[in-house]
Amino acid sequence: VEGAYILRESQRQPGCYTLALRFGNQTLNYRLFYDGKHFVGEKRFESIHDLVTDGLITLYIETKASEYISKMTTNPIYEHIGYATLLREKVSRRLSRTKNESRKITSLVRRAALTQNDNHFNYEKAHNFKVHTFRGPHWCEYCANFMWGLIAQGVRCSDCGLNVHKQCSKYVPNDCQPDLKRIKRVYCCDLTTLVKAHNTQRPMVVDSCIREIEARGLKSEGLYRVSGFTEHIEDVKMAFDRDGDKADISASIYPDINIIAGALKLYFRDLPIPVITYDTYSKFIEAAKISNPDERLEAIHEVLMLLPAAHYETLRYLMIHLKKVTLHEKENFMNAENLGIVFGPTLMRPPEDSTLATLNDMRYQKLIVQILIENEDVLF
Repeated sequence: VEGAYILRESQRQPGCYTLALRFGNQTLNYRLFYDGKHFVGEKRFESIHDLVTDGLITLYIETKASEYISKMTTNPIYEHIGYATLLREKVSRRLSRTKNESRKITSLVRRAALTQNDNHFNYEKAHNFKVHTFRGPHWCEYCANFMWGLIAQGVRCSDCGLNVHKQCSKYVPNDCQPDLKRIKRVYCCDLTTLVKAHNTQRPMVVDSCIREIEARGLKSEGLYRVSGFTEHIEDVKMAFDRDGDKADISASIYPDINIIAGALKLYFRDLPIPVITYDTYSKFIEAAKISNPDERLEAIHEVLMLLPAAHYETLRYLMIHLKKVTLHEKENFMNAENLGIVFGPTLMRPPEDSTLATLNDMRYQKLIVQILIENEDVLF
């Protein structure tokens, strides 16, 4: 009978079970697993009956509508429902110029990404899709087709709430516009996600802390090297998580400027993806190892252009600030090298969590930040 099934224990492997299911006038056999829930693939079910029901739905759809499914992504409605992506780098890729001209063009493209269009900064951000079980009928917001199955019928972006088929998620452009209601905190939040959700050029933590430090702390001895009281730094962190850009970090609340400096460093350390991203880390380290100063500077500039726009803008703004700090070296005793020692491991971390790799790269991390500070007007 179509849809009939039995479970049988493996004769070769006692304790292992096989699900035999009748479908399409043939018997299909599946290795059955259990870890608190039953599964044969990605989906997990409370009962064998639910597993078989969902499997029959999927088999029927894939068998009777295979041609229809294959065409689902060829004529998407996505671009017509308000999710259009800006291909802002197409022009720069087409143009062929000398190195100097290329540098100017790439910088212009970068700055174009930071300009406002309809009150939104044009940062590119991939969707954060996760498997989701929908209650009641749902339709894919990419192809407009029904999302079938009992559970885990598709995926939902946890940042903006977009619902699509799993196979359609591969075709959705990197144009996620995070919903502020879905962003639970400021610290430990992905940098691009945070700035897109708040519609700002940079994280408000960076702007607020730097503004406060430049107003009353540039001459503070050991700025960024001297630690503030840890408990008070945590208070600042909680204030930003709770109040966002309305967090009060004024001198009346936190008279010690080292607390504000510590809160800024903590923000950078807590980023799930560092300002200098894991993808570009090794390229920056290799650039730092180049002995010829001019070639090294050129190599660093080329890697900078690989950073995501929001990361690039945040790094640019921070380097301008740190350059201001070095102008008061006589009072604060913090030159570019000292700041490189402090900010090297704060802004860049190796992709693999290796103590040995971190120790080996520390001098290059320091050198990269030192060069960025000393040459911020040229590199950015």
